[in-house]
Amino acid sequence: MALRHAVLAALLDCEYSGYQLAKAFDVGVANFWHALPQQLYAELAKLEKEGLVTGRQVVQETRPNKRLFRVTDAGIAELEAFAAAASKPSFIRDDLLVKVQAADRIGTAPVIEQLEERATAAEAKIELLGKLLLRMRGDADEEDFLREGERIGPYLTCLRGLAFEQGHRDWCLRIAAVLRARQVTHAER
Repeated sequence: MALRHAVLAALLDCEYSGYQLAKAFDVGVANFWHALPQQLYAELAKLEKEGLVTGRQVVQETRPNKRLFRVTDAGIAELEAFAAAASKPSFIRDDLLVKVQAADRIGTAPVIEQLEERATAAEAKIELLGKLLLRMRGDADEEDFLREGERIGPYLTCLRGLAFEQGHRDWCLRIAAVLRARQVTHAER
């Protein structure tokens, strides 16, 4: 998957300026794709040049003018071709896992601290994603929304992000507890 597909998917629901797109990435798309604002601006320019998005200038009185972008029919076709292509399996690449891998041979206090920091960050993301899910479905019960909601793609990716963060939090807390218990056991020997 390339950044282009994540940008096209994010623009499916409405027009966004580059700034608004960065905010949308920060909240919803970050569950499955990370991009810096500079990368998004550069990608929007490429997509516009290729005819996959179109931009329009919005004149503002008290602020600088802005450009709003939306997906074109060619952009939808690009997403359809992407959706039809085989997906590669995902993999984990995380420096904290390397530290845990080496935990038997190194001091674990900094690793435990980092695990607990990650668990706290995951907890904050869990809260954010929970609020986002509620906002997306409104007053609807989740099962009703999933069965009858007008647009469930963003909701489904948010559910995946929530499950990931919950699993990550739980793993970090468990591994921190294991390493802490081993510190006590080894200190008693």
